[in-house]
Amino acid sequence: MRQIDAIAKKIMTVKEAKSIIASWKVLGKTVSFTNGCFDILHPGHIFSLGQAAKEADYLIVGLNSDASVKRLKGPERPINNTKSRAIIIANLVLVDAVVVFEEDTPLELITELLPNVLVKGGDYTLEQIVGAKEVIASGGKVIINNMVEGFSTTNLIEKIKK
Repeated sequence: MRQIDAIAKKIMTVKEAKSIIASWKVLGKTVSFTNGCFDILHPGHIFSLGQAAKEADYLIVGLNSDASVKRLKGPERPINNTKSRAIIIANLVLVDAVVVFEEDTPLELITELLPNVLVKGGDYTLEQIVGAKEVIASGGKVIINNMVEGFSTTNLIEKIKK
């Protein structure tokens, strides 16, 4: 049976996410968090989200708003708007919740949600990961996943332009 209505409910406010995380934790479940722009979804994103989902019982994805993406990536981005990107991410079976944030980094969101596991992909060091100190201080852990070579939204956009 398809649960189409359930997909829309996966896109939450911070308040809604805090509430559902609290209920999951009462049940002894763990929560993983990762974030990104996810402008044009590609296999690198799917790999990274899959790795983040493996780290806990539930996966929360912090999604940069349009204004945030524009500040980080430039005036021609995002290609897909916030609502479209949130719907795409929410449709992934391995994602349990999507929370949009307006800031350039997810620090405020991470501090509010305090996941058990913070997952970041790429060539970051622990010291460079936003929210790492806060998650560790609350008893959580930080995981750095490998990048999947050959996949980049910026490179995809350049390829399409050619």
